[in-house]
Amino acid sequence: MSPAVGAATLASRRSSRFVAWARAWRAGLVPYDDIADEIAGDEEHLVADAPGTWTDVPLREALPTLSKLSPDDIRLALPAPGDPRGLPGPGPFTNAATVAGEAVIARGLGLIPEVRSHTSGSGVTFETVLWRVYPLPENAPAAALAGPSPAEAEGELAAALAEATAALTRLDVAHWRPELATALAALRRPDSSSELPPGFDPRARRLFARASVLDRVLVLAEHVAPGGAVNNYEVQQRDAALRPLTTACRRALVAACNAPLRP
Repeated sequence: MSPAVGAATLASRRSSRFVAWARAWRAGLVPYDDIADEIAGDEEHLVADAPGTWTDVPLREALPTLSKLSPDDIRLALPAPGDPRGLPGPGPFTNAATVAGEAVIARGLGLIPEVRSHTSGSGVTFETVLWRVYPLPENAPAAALAGPSPAEAEGELAAALAEATAALTRLDVAHWRPELATALAALRRPDSSSELPPGFDPRARRLFARASVLDRVLVLAEHVAPGGAVNNYEVQQRDAALRPLTTACRRALVAACNAPLRP
């Protein structure tokens, strides 16, 4: 599998799945026994520096740390350099979250996933995900953690997608390299990672599914320059056209995962 294809077939952001399923659990909509597997999928997830532990523990053993929280205490943040929206303020957690591009905020705790590669004695390479826990102030201003509503984010995403499509058409960035055919086909296939757990309304579900696919397409765009972008100027123009869409996509994922839950 080429790097481009691999990028396109990545699951949704790990923090988005963590937040969605943890919130549904705390709302009493899914059982505790299900959420570790739903968050991790077919990966191995560990947690470092969880309260009450002295070594890395499996995700399932760390989740009870959140057992006293309400669904609204658990929030998704998808920051970017120069755009720290959703973070509690300057500090080690904010710095690490900005570098990672994603984080979970859980009233007094922040969690950030780190992907670690390992090579077995037989030469097989595999990955594990380590959620590193950071202490946070519990009284962070609500305005700092607030994001758009699903309705607002849906409108922003639709507008940004239309503008980006028009700009890329003008730049003649429509001829993708042949090797991307498999990746694009994979993006069109149904994928359970683009589904939210029970409790989210149809708008949030629609927004999450659409933003998840676009998020993966944008990752793909970072790995491969389409055929029309043949010089530095055109590459810069393409990136400028995609930047507002990237921001709108992040805000859409945040809005969907942080949306109010209902029985």
